Amino acid sequence: MAEAEQQSGSTPEDEAAEVTFMEPQKEIRMVPDMGKWKRSQAYADYMGFVLTLNEALKGKKLGCEYKVSETVEKLLDLLETLDRWINETPPVDQPSRFGNKAYRTWYGKLDQEAEALVSAVIPADKCAAAAEIATYLKESVGNPTRIDYGTGHEAAFAAFLCCLCKVGALKGDDRLAIVFKVFNRYLTVMRKLQRTYRMEPAGSQGVWGLDDFQFLPFIWGSSQFVDHPTLEPRHFIDERVVNEHHHDYMFLDCIKFINECLEKFPVIQHFKFGSLLSIQPVTP
Repeated sequence: MAEAEQQSGSTPEDEAAEVTFMEPQKEIRMVPDMGKWKRSQAYADYMGFVLTLNEALKGKKLGCEYKVSETVEKLLDLLETLDRWINETPPVDQPSRFGNKAYRTWYGKLDQEAEALVSAVIPADKCAAAAEIATYLKESVGNPTRIDYGTGHEAAFAAFLCCLCKVGALKGDDRLAIVFKVFNRYLTVMRKLQRTYRMEPAGSQGVWGLDDFQFLPFIWGSSQFVDHPTLEPRHFIDERVVNEHHHDYMFLDCIKFINECLEKFPVIQHFKFGSLLSIQPVTP
């Protein structure tokens, strides 16, 4: 993320500051590098972004009323384009079951068009930021070499949204729409990628989360349950409850998708439900 003289824990309403934009480069290569990351302004901005959204979602359903700005509409158009490209790039016949090579063709389209897609979203006076922000967009959809997708790619999409806040494309009153509209649509496109191209989970250990592909919807989704009068963690493994309420709660929609994957591919053991009973709502 571009260096900027801004306070720690920036929110979607941060004021613009003079910045020098540059294409991001990998800086975390070894375990000790994590310390540098955690002391950085980018880490403070990123965590502030995630927690600010988490606070805004407390107790709210997906169908609640909220503002949908022009920028949010542009982001939905961007995601619709990615979705359309999947339809235009069907899987190819190949001997291996996972990692369909047609994904690389799909990714190639994004690689070529990402900067133009971002330029259509950000303010005209921030056009110099397009190349930097586009890197996070490209990193958010999976790896074209391994043909896999995981929580690190999801984190890149959150960084992409955070960058849009930093340059003023997204504002404070976009908080609900950022998650309920944009991020939720991103999830549907990523699920379509995973199913269409049989993408493998990236770096999965099988027991570190509720599923191998997503992490943030369980954080933000649990915030929706704060002070809920009836739904409790024990209900998350009740298929009837999941089917009845998944349209209102991101967390349950993720569980529904996991159930569908297990029904279609019963031999897959990536998803572990034992820990569901111990899940508690995340309160910032």
